[in-house]
Amino acid sequence: MKVGITFDLRSWYLDHGYSMEETAEFDKEETIAGIESALRKMGFVTDRIGNIFELTGKLAAGERWDLVFNISEGLYGDGRESVVPALLDQYRIPYVFSGPVIMGLSLNKYLARITVEASGVPVSPGIIISDLKMIDDSGLVYPLFVKPVSEGTGIGITSKSKVHNREELISLVTFLIEEYKQPALVEEYLPGREFTVGITGSGDEATAVGGMEVICKDDLPYSVYVKENYENFVTYKPIDPELRDECYSVAVNAWKALMAVDGGRVDLKGDRNGRMCFIEANPLAGLNPVHSDLPILARMSGVEYQELMERIMNFALKRLNLKH
Repeated sequence: MKVGITFDLRSWYLDHGYSMEETAEFDKEETIAGIESALRKMGFVTDRIGNIFELTGKLAAGERWDLVFNISEGLYGDGRESVVPALLDQYRIPYVFSGPVIMGLSLNKYLARITVEASGVPVSPGIIISDLKMIDDSGLVYPLFVKPVSEGTGIGITSKSKVHNREELISLVTFLIEEYKQPALVEEYLPGREFTVGITGSGDEATAVGGMEVICKDDLPYSVYVKENYENFVTYKPIDPELRDECYSVAVNAWKALMAVDGGRVDLKGDRNGRMCFIEANPLAGLNPVHSDLPILARMSGVEYQELMERIMNFALKRLNLKH
């Protein structure tokens, strides 16, 4: 079986004049090499397709694949993670990981929380603000946590994201709307411990592959800067046994509510009463064999990278009714 790999290589974009922040979610060569090596060990024939621009060119030239392993994050807009799967759908080329609707829903943290909350999964009270007039009608209790509604990898999150009064809220919301050209998500601050749980499969077959607690030095938020320098700022540890079942249950139920498939992560944080609340889901989780959260937490649970990749591929092949 010929498996194409779609991805956004950070160096490609930097060479083409894009900024470090624009490319913060993009992958290093070692990530692509790790994925390709794992797929080849499973007996697949691989073909590096590249990003949306390279995919478009290859499709126009008549190239096709039996299956595409898609980790392309996209570049602009709140549908950027949906572009590659939507294009593949039009060519009827099957792919690993969620489709365009789920990718778009999960990227928009406000829509994701509405969907998850409707299924009974706890979330922190919050609203979306696209106009400063909406601030006085929020009814939320300070402190609040504010971030762009459709960014990933901690983009737009800083030490100023936690606000304590109306003046700070107005200032930060104004900045985020102007800087990121999108609404701000405003939620009551969750003071509890933070966790991330890896998921493989979909629907009733979705299971937690492991989880870990994320402990940031000096109570820093898990921002893009902190993530890129995690060796200096972050401690990862397995979830304490007494919290594991609750974390796994909340994460799996959120994943099922979003109808995500094959594999990814769900982030959680405790509220003031210790209850685990959904923060966000990542159906396009990083897969760097060494540095990405999903492989790290899987490894903590005794699941090495090759086994993780095999689980993801087996679920995808079964879902798509493909035989290898």
